[in-house]
Amino acid sequence: MAEKYQTTEGWRCEKKTSNHRRAHWLDYQDPAILLLTLVTTDRLPLLGHLQGAEIVRTTLGQHIAEEIERIPTYKEASAIEIYNYVIMPDHVHILLHIHERLPKHIGRFIYWFKLKCSDAYLALSNGLEIRKTTCEHTTDNSSVLGGVPDNARVMGCTCGGSPSNKVYPFAPEYHDRILTNRGQLAAMKRYIHDNPRRLALKRANKDLFCIHQNIRINNILCTTMGNMFLADYPLKQVIQCSRRLTQEQIDEQKAQCLADAEQGHIFITAAISEGEKQIARALREVGFPLIILLHEGFPTPDSPHYRYFKPQGVYFEACAAGKLLLIEPKAEMLERADIVKRVETKVGNIPHTSQRYRFVAMNTIAEEMVNDPALK
Repeated sequence: MAEKYQTTEGWRCEKKTSNHRRAHWLDYQDPAILLLTLVTTDRLPLLGHLQGAEIVRTTLGQHIAEEIERIPTYKEASAIEIYNYVIMPDHVHILLHIHERLPKHIGRFIYWFKLKCSDAYLALSNGLEIRKTTCEHTTDNSSVLGGVPDNARVMGCTCGGSPSNKVYPFAPEYHDRILTNRGQLAAMKRYIHDNPRRLALKRANKDLFCIHQNIRINNILCTTMGNMFLADYPLKQVIQCSRRLTQEQIDEQKAQCLADAEQGHIFITAAISEGEKQIARALREVGFPLIILLHEGFPTPDSPHYRYFKPQGVYFEACAAGKLLLIEPKAEMLERADIVKRVETKVGNIPHTSQRYRFVAMNTIAEEMVNDPALK
């Protein structure tokens, strides 16, 4: 809860940064296609469990699925069409189309949906005494009766949990993604359909999807995710393309990189310039391993998203296959004296806060990783 404090104008609450801000440019009553994500309270697996590559719904999960399909029948909601949805153990995705202007913000209809889900939750949990088998911070092995685990403190648990008289199935707020480009609808439908398989891949390859802090690669302090063995591979090259390259020159460099990859070279890139992006995409599409340098690409350890972070799109598949390593150099690495000196040799003394400095520093760090004598 936000901390309250008194001012000369009365009581105020400390403002917290929201991870669910709405798009300032969209009137959420207007026609649009939205992908909504709602997560369960404390990310508890209230809604189902993974069996193979399928989700077996709990009783509550089935109730929620039926309620999603009833959304267009809500009062004044006839303009809403549910395209697709998926029930996951600890969240749901709903892809919907607002065909005509709504009389209310879409958030009001989601609020009603949540209330009805809460009614189902309370009806299922009423009179049941249910115990969790692990502490409240571990969701994978929670004991579920009728799909509703309780929030009581577990005997022998030292996590500091306390009993709760009422637990709502969904956390406050929701996340929305607005579809704006041609082709996004088909991609989102595939994403929703593929969610259970992706969860199965992630659980089967847990080490590849863990964020590792304070890893050193040639004395570069990093945060990483993916196949760390790629960092030890002896044949590595950096993809660097000037922004001044013509498309013909980019195509020539791309062809050379693909030929080198066929010979066993692994490429590392920050994928900053258009040429670097094209070459990385070409390597990825053929299925060659890649090392990608990120800038502020991982959530911080204190973020609620830290535990659930995963690469998106085709990078997810590459990570599951062991063909991807994501590396985020620590911020202080961009200010290390030898890195600064090499950047200044290339571009002169420019502000370290500039985008230009960051880009050149990232490529310099990539060179440092490739030039490690111990890795040759």
